[in-house]
Amino acid sequence: MSGRRDGQARKDLQCTADALAFQKRYAADLKRRVVERGEPFVVAQADTPHEIFHSMEIPLITNQWWSAYISAKQLSKPYFEKMRERGYPDNGCRYCSLGLACTLANDPATAPWGGLPKPTMLVARLTCDCIQYVFGQWAEALGTEFFALEAPAWRRKDPRWFESSNDRWEEVFESERIGLLVEEMHALIARLQEKTGRVFSESRLTVLMDRINEQERYIAEAAGIIGATRPCPVSILDQVPNTMIPQWHRGSDWAVAHARRFRDEVVARTKAGAAVSGNERIRLMWIGAGLWHDQGFYNALETDLGAVFVWSMYMPFAGPQYIRALHGKPLHALASRICSMNEVLHLPPWMNGWMVSEAQRCGIDAAVILVPPDSRLSQSGINITRLSLEESGVPTLLLDADMVDAQGWSRDVIVKHMAEFLRNAGLG
Repeated sequence: MSGRRDGQARKDLQCTADALAFQKRYAADLKRRVVERGEPFVVAQADTPHEIFHSMEIPLITNQWWSAYISAKQLSKPYFEKMRERGYPDNGCRYCSLGLACTLANDPATAPWGGLPKPTMLVARLTCDCIQYVFGQWAEALGTEFFALEAPAWRRKDPRWFESSNDRWEEVFESERIGLLVEEMHALIARLQEKTGRVFSESRLTVLMDRINEQERYIAEAAGIIGATRPCPVSILDQVPNTMIPQWHRGSDWAVAHARRFRDEVVARTKAGAAVSGNERIRLMWIGAGLWHDQGFYNALETDLGAVFVWSMYMPFAGPQYIRALHGKPLHALASRICSMNEVLHLPPWMNGWMVSEAQRCGIDAAVILVPPDSRLSQSGINITRLSLEESGVPTLLLDADMVDAQGWSRDVIVKHMAEFLRNAGLG
């Protein structure tokens, strides 16, 4: 059962090719800047204040993007085998540790770009038990510094957080949590200035935050159009790169312009009646990180069952989680964005409240939730979210697979399993 007989992921938008080409150029330029000119750069988790680095003109690589890139190159299996040979346990989080595995493998002949050059700093929030261990080991292997940010508990439990997060962020995300992260960001800025000689400017950050708001509005507008249109005009295979590649460069001239072009291409496709599948009968929701080692999977049931993945977290997240009224406090507004990023995606009641609302907005018929066996954070809110979706009338399939580790994955087996699930739910 396949939408593409060659098994490859289908991407329909010109914007997608442009975004992928930009990231390839950026990677090549980054290596030249770091290796040949000795410029600083940072490796950081997705839920860290990238805006600090951008405003100081310090380039960065996002660890999750690096892991996805390695996985897409089909290198996860040999790299994790190298970790196993070194005595690392098999039950570590694959998503966070694949970059470390690549470094430990120390094989420039196979590694993307020949491996990462030495970063000035590694930065991560301590959102689960594995982070401090993985990043501490990685910093030691690279001969650099690990700067850790806290991830304090969140007392205010509002399932409808997304309705007021843009403006009333201090109330929604708690002033104490925001204040702690602002203190830590001041320490991070001081350390970056000391190590790089580059100077932080709050006025530059304010301009950047305003431009990010513009960028996210374009993405949010496109997400609204896609969710409301039947048949779906743009698949998640086009949604994700056109959202996330600009997010890694958010606020830059290119990122803002690309988000606008993407919105415009979504509008044009919608007006032209373009569709991911002319056979659309089932609208699917993908919950979890992308399946980076087999993106062609998302097209697999379009032809036979008319099952189209129309939703993933990346694109609709732009509106509620990134747009912020500054209220004259750009660092605090930034902190409100960062201190909640993983929590609202993975922990109840924030996760399930938002997912149910999004399923209703997009007319979702069934949801598929990725359950990475060894990723504790990704598993945290899954059962409550499943129950919430099913109570709202959305049948849900839990899929035991990892986002970057293809070991044990069989597309044919999973596609058959999915088809049976949809038929049993009365949708096939």
